[in-house]
Parts: sequence; structure tokens; C-alpha cells
Amino acid sequence: MIEVLKKIWRFAGEEQKNIRKSIIGGFFYAIFHMFQIAAIYVIVLALVDGSTSTAPAWQALGLLIASILGRAVINRFTQLEQTHAGYFMVANKRIGIGDKLKRIPMGYFNDKSLGELTGITTTVLDEVESTGPMVLVGILGGLINSLVMFLFVLAWDWRIGLLALLGMVLYLLILSAMEKRSARIAPKRQKAEAKLVEAVLEQLQGMSVIKSFNLTGKGDKRVRKAMEDSRDNNLAIEKLFTPYTMAQEIVFHVFSVLILVMAVLFCLNGAMSLANALMAVVVSFLIFSQIQSAGSGVSALRLVGSSIDHANQVDSIQEIDEHGKTVCPAKHDITFEHVDFSYDCRPILKDVSIVIPDKTTTAIVGPSGSGKTTLCSLIARFWDVDRGSVRIGGTDVKDYTLESLMDQVSMVFQKVYLFADTIENNIKFGRPEATHEEVVAAAKQACCDEFIRSLPDGYNTVIGEGGATLSGGEKQRISIARAILKDAPIIIFDEATANVDPENEDKLQRAMEALMQDKTIIMIAHRLKTVQKADQILVLDAGRIVQKGAHQELADQPGLYRDFLTARREAAGWKLG
Repeated sequence: MIEVLKKIWRFAGEEQKNIRKSIIGGFFYAIFHMFQIAAIYVIVLALVDGSTSTAPAWQALGLLIASILGRAVINRFTQLEQTHAGYFMVANKRIGIGDKLKRIPMGYFNDKSLGELTGITTTVLDEVESTGPMVLVGILGGLINSLVMFLFVLAWDWRIGLLALLGMVLYLLILSAMEKRSARIAPKRQKAEAKLVEAVLEQLQGMSVIKSFNLTGKGDKRVRKAMEDSRDNNLAIEKLFTPYTMAQEIVFHVFSVLILVMAVLFCLNGAMSLANALMAVVVSFLIFSQIQSAGSGVSALRLVGSSIDHANQVDSIQEIDEHGKTVCPAKHDITFEHVDFSYDCRPILKDVSIVIPDKTTTAIVGPSGSGKTTLCSLIARFWDVDRGSVRIGGTDVKDYTLESLMDQVSMVFQKVYLFADTIENNIKFGRPEATHEEVVAAAKQACCDEFIRSLPDGYNTVIGEGGATLSGGEKQRISIARAILKDAPIIIFDEATANVDPENEDKLQRAMEALMQDKTIIMIAHRLKTVQKADQILVLDAGRIVQKGAHQELADQPGLYRDFLTARREAAGWKLG
């Protein structure tokens, strides 16, 4: 139990100060709680002595008012500190996870890892947020209150105090046994909760497929299994706790009765005054209440500890720029030297060696699955190569910090992701300090200013997550505006005009050409007029560079590029009969 409490304390980080204040407040809460018992004792003494004075009543009233007001003020203070600690320690962890994810290879992200991360940042951390500080403060506060109560009883009658101590020790032994048993099942429960989130997320993402194939109610076996596992694990924990909870209740009631019986016997034997015997009766109902409140938190303690362990797993993911340094190269030539790369164990690129000179345009063509996008992604170090090296300006991309590497590269992909934010903030994503005028200028170059101004709130229009409220062409143009505004020296286009409507394609092509001036350009393209203007063309097939040269040079020799040209010309000549 102590180890788990330490774990929560370490997880709290900067919020330890607020938890510490809450625990100190708990000590004073216990002192004010004793005022209540003192008030009862004043009245009992007056009744036993047969006093008719109003003084004891006023004294008891004063003690009760002080107890009520003191506990109310301290309880408000401790609750605020405790709540602040819960929200902010988890908020800090979520921010830390977000920062961590920016520095790990893109190869880490897949459906499984996204579901796992979603489960951690929602369900798992929600449990820590709502329960962590409450458990820590509740257990320590309860123990402090129990200690104050015990010292009070011990000073008043040492025999009753020792009996109460024996009851507390037995209770804590049962509590320790329960906590150890829960250690085995708590991690299973957390994994089941994370898998449930993962399964539900996958179900929601694939809902269009489920509906299109009329699989509603049939294609959700994984979700149903995850729900059943979550239910079974939660029930198992409750079944585990039940016998221990019953044993604790029995200990409390038995020792309360023993205290009451001993007080009566001592009184009859003359070893205890009537007033003290009556107080023992009162104390027998109160003495175990504080340690019981501490024990109720232990049932959740192991679950919180398991949740923290689960969340901390993200810290062990290897970062890509742990040893990087800030690099600002004078030139932006790109070199691949004998690069091999695989997804899991599936080879994608094989012994790729190329040079992309500074301030030139390189087009990459090849069949689907030949490794074109992967080659571009290695430049931005979305993944690390298995063998060889990728260099920008003569420096291996592994020697850059992530920030300085990303300063060199702008990427415009065919699959565009926009955030649930204003259009202006989406365009400013690569350069947050840009002014509104600069945003508008970039949007005009990307041919999206007109449609943005037609929206209800113009540049302040909030778009749906992923850009769901915009068409494919509109998202593409905003993505290009984002790249124009960032103005990085290396620009990578992955079929950037694929989703652009025909009436804006020529304008966008001119904007892209203006953007490409004095920059190192890599473009994955399938349109002939885009490819033939490149300084060099790389032809990929099955992960290897099979041809390399200028358009006319490759067009004059047999091979994959000539086949590519033939296919494009035939497609351009198609007519509807």
C-alpha cells in the first residue's frame, strides 16, 4: 500500500504542494472533529454531577459551533486543493503525452496503438483524475484522524485506548491482505478498459463500412467481447473485495461491543466513573469511523496505481531526437546512401542511393506500393531507416532535433488532415506567429481565399475534426496555403492537386510554381505536365530506383517511365461515345 501511495505522490509532480496542503488541512479537520466529542463530554459530566447551571450548555454549544464552522472551512479548503491536484496532475500528464507523441517515430502509430493511446488519455487517466488525490488524501487523512482519536481516547482511558488499538491493527491487517489480492486483478481490469475504448473507437471509425455492408448488429463481435471482458473484470474485483469488506465490518462491530461491555464492567466494579463509562458508550460508535473512511479508499488504491502504471507506459516509447542538436544547414540538398527500410518485417525500400541537389525539383513516379510516399517520409524522419542514412545539407536527419528538422520541411499530402479549429489557425499551424494579413496572402496564392470568405465567419469559421465540413479540394487548398505560409526550404508534394477541382487547377499550379522558386522540391506525381517539368525524375519499382534522369532522357529509352507516358497519353485521349 505504501508503495502505491508513493506512486501517486510521484505522479502528482507539481501538484504535490496542493496535496500536501490538503493533508495538513485533514489534521486540523481532525482537531475540530474532537471538539464535537469534547462537547458531548461536557454535557455528560454536567448530567452526572446533576448540575442545573446553563454554563455547560453554553460551553457545549460553543464547542459544537467551533467544530461545525472549523470543519466546514477546512473541508472546503481541502476539497479545492484536492480537486485542483486531480485535474492538473492529469492535465499535465496528458500534455506530456502529447509532447511525447510529437517526438516518436510515425511507425509507432497504427490502429492498435491509437486505440491504446485513446484508452490511456481518456478512461485510464479519468480514473486517476477523479480518484487519485482523493484516495491519497482520504487514506492519509483518515489515518491522521484515527491517530488523533486514538490519542484522545488513550489520554482519557488507557484500557479503552489499547482495546481500540487492537481493533485498528486487526482492521489494517485485513486491509493489507485485500490490497495484496487486488494487485493481481487490477492490471487486468485496466487492460480490459483500454481494450474496450480501442474496440469502440475502431467500431466508430468503421461505421460507414458496417452500414454499407448491412452489418449493423453483426460486425460488432469485438466490441461485445470487450464489453463482456470489462464487465467480468469489474465483477471479479467486487467479488474479491466483498469477503474482506465483511470481515472489516465484523471487526468494527465486535470491538465496538467489547468497548461498550468493558466500560459497563469497569463502571460496575468502580474502576471507571459513570461519566467516563457513558463516554465510552459514545466513543464505541465513533472511534472506528475515521479509520473506516481511510479503508474505503484502499479498495480503489490498487486500481489507481495500475492506471498510473498504464499511463506511464508511454514514457518508455523511444523518441527520435533524444540526442539531436539544432541544425540550420546552409544548403538543402538531400542524399540517400544505401537506404533499406521495412514496415515490421516487410521490405519497402532496398538499397536506395540518390542525390537531390539544392533548389531543384525532383519528381518520383512508380506503381502503387513501390515506396514513393515512404521515401518522402524518411526525409522528414517519420520513420528511421533500417540501414544506410538520409542526409539534409550534409547532416544525417538523426542528428537534427525534431524541431530543427521540421523547420526545413513542408509537406503537402494527398490525404489532408485539418484540426477542429478556425480556418486561420489551421493555415497558421506551421507558423503560429503569422499575422492575419500573411494568412490571407497565403490563402490567395493557394486559391482558397474566395471560398473562405463565403463561409459564415470567414477565416474564423471553425471546421469539423479532420476538416469534415469541407470538400476534398477545399481541404487540399488550405493544406497548400499552410505550406506556403510556413515557407520551408524543402517542400514535399504527394499528389497535391489530386483533389482540386478542374476550374482551380491551373491557378493552383501557378501558385505552386511560385512557391517552388529557390526551394528543394520533391513531388510524387502522376500527371504528365507536372512530371515533365522536373529537373530529375526518379522511377521506383518494388522499392528500388530503376530509372533516373530528365523527362526527355527517360522518354527516349525503353522502361517503366516510357510505359508511364504511354498510359497517360492513352488516358488523356479517352472519349465518351
